Order: sequence, then structure tokens, then C-alpha cells
Amino acid sequence: MRPVPQSEVSSVSRTLADLVAATSWADVAALQHEAKRSILNFFATALGSAYDPTVTIALRTLSPFSGSATSAIIGRTERLDAMGAAFVNAVSANLLDFDDTHPETIIHPAAPVAAPALALAEARKLSGREVLTAFILGVEVECRIGNAVSPHHYARGWHITSTCGIFGAAAACAKLLGLSVDGIANAIGIAASQSAGIVENLPTAAKNVSVGNAARNGLFAALLAQQGYEAAPRAIEGPLGWARVMGDEPDLERLLGGLGQTWQISMNTYKPYPAGIVFHAVIDACLALRSRIERIDQIEAVTVHGSALLLARGDRPVRNERDARVSIHHCVACALLIGAAGVSEFAREAVFRPDIAKFREKARAELDSSMPDGAARVSIRLASGETISETVMSPRGGLADPLEDCDIEAKLRDGARTGGSSWDAERIIEAVWQLDTCDDITGLLQSARNESLALSIKQ
Repeated sequence: MRPVPQSEVSSVSRTLADLVAATSWADVAALQHEAKRSILNFFATALGSAYDPTVTIALRTLSPFSGSATSAIIGRTERLDAMGAAFVNAVSANLLDFDDTHPETIIHPAAPVAAPALALAEARKLSGREVLTAFILGVEVECRIGNAVSPHHYARGWHITSTCGIFGAAAACAKLLGLSVDGIANAIGIAASQSAGIVENLPTAAKNVSVGNAARNGLFAALLAQQGYEAAPRAIEGPLGWARVMGDEPDLERLLGGLGQTWQISMNTYKPYPAGIVFHAVIDACLALRSRIERIDQIEAVTVHGSALLLARGDRPVRNERDARVSIHHCVACALLIGAAGVSEFAREAVFRPDIAKFREKARAELDSSMPDGAARVSIRLASGETISETVMSPRGGLADPLEDCDIEAKLRDGARTGGSSWDAERIIEAVWQLDTCDDITGLLQSARNESLALSIKQ
């Protein structure tokens, strides 16, 4: 595939649709390992939330309205129609703030794209290669559109995983449905009319509703386009289009430059901690400092220096576990007091532990405009009067220090355990790594159930 010159761009929707329609498995096979890592991480996070009350409520609410129960709810025994399963699985994958992250936009790519792609593929009995191809393309579309409006879109209060994730979901599902270029372009344009999600809702379950809607409504957009629904050609970049309504003039070079030559999935990262990505440097710095301190009770004060984004996202009171996942103060307390920052450290029991709550009061945040987003410097004042500090510019899990495959596998095993699911973690891991050999995606999901005796992966 050749790069697309700007002079040939008729519309953003059409140009992206051209890529989606023209791309075959052979074009993206070299990217399959990273796609599988992302899907493994998707299962890890969804399993970890499988029986969370938020997921249970969503499932209970949708079940009476579900059509044919064609698609699995990850980690559970219930099934819904494809649109319902897409919603619930996207919610569970995003719930713990433990999902993958595209650093340039802070989009969490997998939840809004993998959820509808897997649900639709299971309903239509599609192959693993079809799913991987569609997933890679969906991630490409959502992240490129995110590139075009970052960082101002998020700064205005739009939750970018939700608002851009719907475009990835629409593109991936349109690919799985085998739509024409016109159909794919229409699906993307229809998605523009359904894009929503606000940052103000991040500490609540309403944030997960918008991620679930991105998955479900992206599939809905593709199904409408399949039936002949049309959208404005310039629904994204037009004078009254999505980008300008929800931000500023889109940067078309960042959106379309190198299209078909460079791939956003290759820039994906995976979290070692179930907290907002901007807090990972804080955790790493605190863990490093903890190893240098003989007695934790000698800590009198902790100061976290970081960017305006870090302070805006995390300098907040902690009232519940959702607040904790986006709290500088809780991240400091867990890393220094406990020496860990896993799922249990952000659970309700830890959030309300008196010693952790008291330690949070020792932490304060200060703006350092010289620090880039995602970096942090932590300074500790000890009872002796000594001050020690640690600066982390590239936290663990980022592009400079990525998680290994075995780390993501361990994360999936831990998710299955902590989430209370009976699904078989080892079978999921094996099936995802062999996804390109699977003739029918239902085998991946059926193989995870303990009542299933063997993988349905066909060599």
C-alpha cells in the first residue's frame, strides 16, 4: 500500500475507508504479535472485572432487551446478543483503569474495538485472521482520529477513549461485515453522530457507560451502513463536523500522514498498575524511594512534582476506589506504605484502610511545567530533616520499558483469579497466541470455559 498524498484526500471518512477496505491479512500479518498482546491484555482486564457490581448491573439491565444470545460475556456464564455483549465487555475491560494505552493520545485502544469485534465475530462464526485484521484496522482508525484532535480535545473535557473508540469500533465491524468502501465511510460518518463521553465522569461508572457505548454504537453504525444508511462525506473534518464541534481544526497530517505505512498498534503500551497512566511514574518513583528508606514511619511529607495534566487528573480527594485509581495521594500511599500497587491496593478495602487514608494526607502535589506528561519527581522529607528524591521520565510499561509477553500473561492469570471468574486462564492465553490459526472465533471463547474439554483451535 502506498502513502496517501494530501491532494488525493476527498474526505477523511473515505480515505480511512479506502485503507480499511483494501487491507488484507497479508498487509498486517507482521503486526499480529502486538495485536495479540493487546487482546491478551483486553482479556486480562475484562476477567479482573467480570463480577464487579458495575458489570453485573449493566448485564442485568441489558438482558431483558437482548436478542439471540450469540456472544459471550467474558469471565461469566451469561450470553447476550452481539451489541449487548460488546457493551458489557467494553465496560469490564475498561473498568479497572488497567487497559492498554496509546501514549500520544492516551486512548485505551482495545476495550472499544476488541469488544465489538469479538462479539460480532462470534455471532457470525468468523476466523481469527479476520478478527486480527479488523482489530488492527480499528485501532488504526481510532488512534489516527485521536492524533488529529490531541491534546485539545481531551483538554476540553472529552473522554477520548470513548469519543474516538467508536470510530475504531465502526471501522473494525465494517471490515468484519465485508462492507464496501462507501459502506465503511458511511459507518465512520454515522459513528461521528454518536461519539460521546466526558472527563468529568471519570470517577464514576458513567465513564464506563461511554466506553461501552463506543463499542456497541460502533457496531450499530456498521450495521446501519450495511443496510444502506448514509452519512455526510465530511462528517469528521467538515465546517460543522465532529472534529471542529468537539475541538479545534483537525490536524490532517497527523491523521493521514504515513497512512498504510506506519501503524498505531505498534505504539501501544500496557499498564503494570491499575491506575491512570499519568500516575505510573509516581508509583515507580515511590517504589524506588521505598527501597532507600530504612523505616517508613520516618516519612514526614511527600511532594510529587509533575505536569499540569498530572495535577489536573490526580490532585483530588479520595472518596471511593474509582477516585483512588486517579489519585496522586493514593498512589503515593500504596507504593510507599505497602510497597505494591496492584488490583488489591486499589480495591475498596485498601482505599478505606485507616493507615492508608492517614498516609495519603502526607502527600501533596506541585506543578513543575518543565516535566512532560507521564513523568514525575517525588521528594520525601524524613523525620531527620533529610530529603531524598527520585525522578522517573519513562515509567515501566511505556515504550521505553515495555512489559514482556510473560508479564501480560501473568496479568491475565491474576485477573482471572482476582475477578472470581471460572474461565480457564491458560486456555485463553494459548488460544490468543494461536488466534491466526483459528477458523472459527467461537473456539477461543468456548475453550476458556471449564466445561470445555479442549481448544477448538484448528491447526
